[in-house]
Amino acid sequence: MRIDIISAVPDLLSSPLNHSIMKRAQDKGLLTIYVHDIRTYGLGSHRQIDDYQYGGGAGMVMMVEPLFNCIEELRNQRSYDEIIYMSPDGDLLDQSLSNQLSLKENLLIICGHYKGIDERIREHMVTKEISIGKYVLSGGELAAAVVVDSIGRLIPGVLNDGSSALFDSFQDGLVAPPVYTRPESFNGWDVPKVLLSGHDKKIEDWRMEQSLKRTGEKEKT
Repeated sequence: MRIDIISAVPDLLSSPLNHSIMKRAQDKGLLTIYVHDIRTYGLGSHRQIDDYQYGGGAGMVMMVEPLFNCIEELRNQRSYDEIIYMSPDGDLLDQSLSNQLSLKENLLIICGHYKGIDERIREHMVTKEISIGKYVLSGGELAAAVVVDSIGRLIPGVLNDGSSALFDSFQDGLVAPPVYTRPESFNGWDVPKVLLSGHDKKIEDWRMEQSLKRTGEKEKT
């Protein structure tokens, strides 16, 4: 899979995309990530990428021309399954959406900044808008990193245990059950006996019971 990201502040993406599981995915050649500095396509000697909004109002808007030129150059090199804009009013990211996107070959993600991007890019070039929550960030970079991480870990071969992602929270609509590791007892807190029983069916039933319980509790809050 290849993911291209357009950003006004590329350095914000360096750490989350170049460590841990995302680094492993790239080292294995299973995921390729390219971050494109939109200022490269900026206008004039100052590489301008933003301007005041028509009609007045606070906040600068990312201009249509630099974004258009960047997207067009990338589209001339390959076809994208989705051109995604990170927006607080987009479709809320959930496990189902991450699963769908993980099956794609080429994704292009646009990170907004300032007051957002010129609406014409959203109308004519963006194919999907995604939000990671109903709140506003300074820019779309952190949200884009969340999306990439949620997708990348699902690519076959990225995780050492191929079945690990299948048992994450929300893969089956349920919250994951509690997990424990050694020691069996710590500070008077004991691991549930069923997990030490070696009885696979009882353990499976217990985990399902706990998942259902936790999911019900989360839905009440």
